[in-house]
Amino acid sequence: MLTNYVLKKICLILYYTILKHLPPTYYPGGKLIKRIRYLCCKRLFISCGRNVTIESKATIPFHKIQIGHNSGIGLNASLGSMIIGNDVMMGPDVIVLTRSHNYSLNDIPLNLQGESEEKTVVIEDDVWIGARAIILPGIHVGRGVIIGAGAVVTRDVPGYSIVAGNPARIVRKRKYAEEC
Repeated sequence: MLTNYVLKKICLILYYTILKHLPPTYYPGGKLIKRIRYLCCKRLFISCGRNVTIESKATIPFHKIQIGHNSGIGLNASLGSMIIGNDVMMGPDVIVLTRSHNYSLNDIPLNLQGESEEKTVVIEDDVWIGARAIILPGIHVGRGVIIGAGAVVTRDVPGYSIVAGNPARIVRKRKYAEEC
């Protein structure tokens, strides 16, 4: 009988050698590929909801990810330690950073100062992250937020905001259903 540890190692090897390189879910046979990736990856995440999509070529630190129901990790995403809520959509090429370089000392070269402490990124429920968005370490993205394509999120984003630009700024607030 295989132990949980051995199963996790097999899934990790399977993901990075085969599953990561299979076509995206919108290609022919995509539903089957989505299911196989999900079954493998759910063993590797800290926690994993139902109906989660992991697209092709996503680089994921599995032991540092929590993901809710009906959420997706975009094509070619590069993620760090994060908590992802329910119903989160992620476009292609999204980057979530959780570390940076130390740079406070002027008498020591930057490459010798090491990395900062890892800071988890939190994405609440019902968030849409546009293509090629970059989210910096320790950011908290509120419920119902839309992050525009190419945005660089350098600060926490309050709920139901639409942010865009570099650095990302609030463009407007989303309306509640009662206001429509």
